[in-house]
Amino acid sequence: MNITVTPVATVHNTRKEAIDDNWKSIVTEIELAPHIPTQALDYITDFSHLEIIYSFNKVNEEQVVYAGHPRGNPQYPVVGIFAQRKKERPNRIGLCTVKLLGHRDRTIIVEYFDAIDGTSVIDIKPVYLEFEPVGKIKQPDWVNDVMKDYWK
Repeated sequence: MNITVTPVATVHNTRKEAIDDNWKSIVTEIELAPHIPTQALDYITDFSHLEIIYSFNKVNEEQVVYAGHPRGNPQYPVVGIFAQRKKERPNRIGLCTVKLLGHRDRTIIVEYFDAIDGTSVIDIKPVYLEFEPVGKIKQPDWVNDVMKDYWK
């Protein structure tokens, strides 16, 4: 079964390359695609956070991996692609929870979004508390190390 998706928006920001760390200072504008009506963003500012589903559209199919050291660092264990958030994924789809800073016409302004300029946005969803994880979140120690400078 194949799934076809059409981007609903495009990312505009100053980050031109996929660099792993220091995303805190990046403010991103997400502009609706021409085929999406402006009213699709009506009342979006009633929410503080959004989930953005996007495409790693600059990753070639040949770059896809199914297991490996996170960030290519041999100090970390070899883990499956579904046990990490690497961009070289089978379907090259990303997901990020962002903070909504504002809305202007066909554009939303967000921070804490790790997508580079020109990235295709597949969907935008508001964060509902009821969809947040139930219980304590568990993760291995190597993740803490990988993420230590991500949002600096």
